[in-house]
Amino acid sequence: MRTVAVTRYVTPLREGGSLPAVVEADDDGMYVLKFRGAGQGARALIAELVAGELARVLGLPVPEIVFAELDADLARTEPDPEIQDLIRASEGLNLALDYLPGAINYDPIADRLSGGFASRVVWFDAFVSNLDRTARNTNLMIWHGSPWLIDHGAALYFHHSWNGSTDNAAQPFSLIRDHVLLPQAGAIREVDAEMAARLSPSVIEEVLALVPDNWLEADSGHSDPQRQRRAYADYLSKRLELRDSFIEEAIRARG
Repeated sequence: MRTVAVTRYVTPLREGGSLPAVVEADDDGMYVLKFRGAGQGARALIAELVAGELARVLGLPVPEIVFAELDADLARTEPDPEIQDLIRASEGLNLALDYLPGAINYDPIADRLSGGFASRVVWFDAFVSNLDRTARNTNLMIWHGSPWLIDHGAALYFHHSWNGSTDNAAQPFSLIRDHVLLPQAGAIREVDAEMAARLSPSVIEEVLALVPDNWLEADSGHSDPQRQRRAYADYLSKRLELRDSFIEEAIRARG
């Protein structure tokens, strides 16, 4: 993954609960910045990174994810005290996604997606326990006529009250019933073999290796990031192995 330095705060995206923002970086690119000092802090960035890169492995369209270095000095030029506090609290390494200029929110009535694509997205969201792709907040953008998956900070929601074990890895994801693409996802069972074949414990470990040590330390309160990384990898590998539980739950919910 690339690392960029934020050079300019452009505008807040106030529809996001954690106040993400459009920023400019030293590569002249525009990004949607997710702040480490906002909302769920490091956990949201871990979920964004892990789920986003797993989606990419699975062949799903996700904007490029980069690490973003933020200098607290940028707060000086911001008139909004809330934004000033957020920038200062997030000094250092944050996460950002490539900004898709002109993209529009997916409309489940106007925009029809293929059943195969819908099934793959539902499978993925059930696997990573992503509760935030509903009709109310689709986190799907249409850009140049194609769908793009964004905003996975609410995925891996198990880690907000987690002891690091794999005991609940096979737990069905009941909130899949609210997924915006579930009505179109008529091939969940059919896409399972393709999706599972793209993942493996080693692939999952490679994705977890991208997570910075200090995010894991902040997330766990412990000084052993490698242990935390191992726990995430074990949990996701076990969930993949026992995936019939979340597949059957999604099929039942659709029925």
